[in-house]
Amino acid sequence: MGPLGPAPPGPVRPPDEATWRDPRLGPSRVLRLAAGPIRYHDVGHGPVLVLVHGYLVNTNIWRKLVPLLADGHRCIAVDWPLGSHIDPMPDADLSPPGIARLVGEFLDVLDLREVTLVGNDSGGAYGQIAAADRPDRIARLVLNSCETPECSWPPGPGGFGLLRAAARWPATHRALYQALRSPLTWRLPNTYGRLAKYPIDPQVMRSYVRPVLTRRAIRHDGRRAIGAVSPRYVRAAAQGLRRSFGKPVLLAWAGEDHVFPLDRAERYAAALGADLRTIAGAYTYTAEDRPEETARVMAEWFGVPKVRA
Repeated sequence: MGPLGPAPPGPVRPPDEATWRDPRLGPSRVLRLAAGPIRYHDVGHGPVLVLVHGYLVNTNIWRKLVPLLADGHRCIAVDWPLGSHIDPMPDADLSPPGIARLVGEFLDVLDLREVTLVGNDSGGAYGQIAAADRPDRIARLVLNSCETPECSWPPGPGGFGLLRAAARWPATHRALYQALRSPLTWRLPNTYGRLAKYPIDPQVMRSYVRPVLTRRAIRHDGRRAIGAVSPRYVRAAAQGLRRSFGKPVLLAWAGEDHVFPLDRAERYAAALGADLRTIAGAYTYTAEDRPEETARVMAEWFGVPKVRA
């Protein structure tokens, strides 16, 4: 009997639903912070953009936007510990000031300077707190459809306030999210239906919801984060930004935002002396609904006339 040939290939295993990240974000790296590991993706060259997502999403929210900006910028997308992340951070302070300190420590450890901090949804709230408290490494701030001083946190539309109420106890927090096991719930107004105008790719959605459904440690992090939010943190940050930030601020706002009303953004931009530019045809997740327009608005404000199509 002659030598055996190579074994036939086995079945192709699908990527882990909770840990899959879009390859367009660039390679995944792990940074050790004082409170534990945090994962991020780093791609492109040029001035540094650090991207801050909101609650119960992860870096996949930026998967369409990053390739459009990476020709002229170094795009760093971080998986912040907000319920859809990979590595638990049980020793971290996940209150809003605590998350802001994680942002500052991340910039310190990588020695990032002259950073443009971009925050979407509650990531914009954390970005405001970080910019007000630690402006030394931040050159510009982009608030992309997020909390303003007039907004509640969690925001009122869609019943998102229930998220904080349920977070008081582990059992109620866990029970609240069980409905997300069914894709039929993903477009409801009190889940993601008011945040994204169009259905989000199912693989991406599974990366958002599987961690909170299947991993107790990740669910614990998310519960601590959402249970600690309050509008008082954004109001205090707004005062700090007005008083001493003194650097360019852009409010890049969804033209059809049902969660963070445009008129509040208009008043906030006026109070900060900031630029306001709208992104037509999008809800809160503008990088999901209208990535090309989001990239164009940001790139023009950055002073870069073109983005890659």
